[in-house]
Amino acid sequence: MEVKANDESIPTRCNRQRLEGSQILSSTTELERSNLSHNACSNYIRHIQQESAAEVLQGIPSDKLTDLTPIENALEARFGNSHLTQFYRTELKTRRQKPGLLADDVERLMSLAYVECPQDVRDSLAAQYFVDAIRDEDTQHATRLMDAKYLKSALAYSMKYEAAKTVSKTSRNVRSIEIEDGTGKEKDEKFDSLLKTLEKLLNTHVCCWKKEHF
Repeated sequence: MEVKANDESIPTRCNRQRLEGSQILSSTTELERSNLSHNACSNYIRHIQQESAAEVLQGIPSDKLTDLTPIENALEARFGNSHLTQFYRTELKTRRQKPGLLADDVERLMSLAYVECPQDVRDSLAAQYFVDAIRDEDTQHATRLMDAKYLKSALAYSMKYEAAKTVSKTSRNVRSIEIEDGTGKEKDEKFDSLLKTLEKLLNTHVCCWKKEHF
């Protein structure tokens, strides 16, 4: 039974492409070390790619080889990036990071996962994916309520919210320390007052034992 090239899973294709790319890069490096000409390197790389293309053609039934469509589809599945679209979209859904780092990743993945979409549509989708991927639940909820239409707006609001949240937390800690310090001072003052009262009581009960003072 013949196996078609487009029956492979996305991870398998990705791994194979990375392997082929690393093999070509390694081969190119070795050729450069051998001081071969640029044309010789190009011809060698072309030879490797032709061998890979021949393997793809072997997976196509012989009665389909006269039709360009299955050949183009098989070559695209092997060497193109279209089969990675779903992979990039899945990665967009599973991202969890802080807003600053996250925005860059979302923008990069959007350009790969939605190449066919107009820029304004990509911007709107990027904002939605960005909000879904914010790690902190409070920040995510607040940014979602803002209903930002674009990635930059969502990023700006989320970072402002996190900054305000940090300042509020710091202020609460400072107030807590001040209250604790104030409580300590009050205790010291009460203790001093108690000592003075005891001294007065002791002084009033001191007796002089000289006869003329009776």
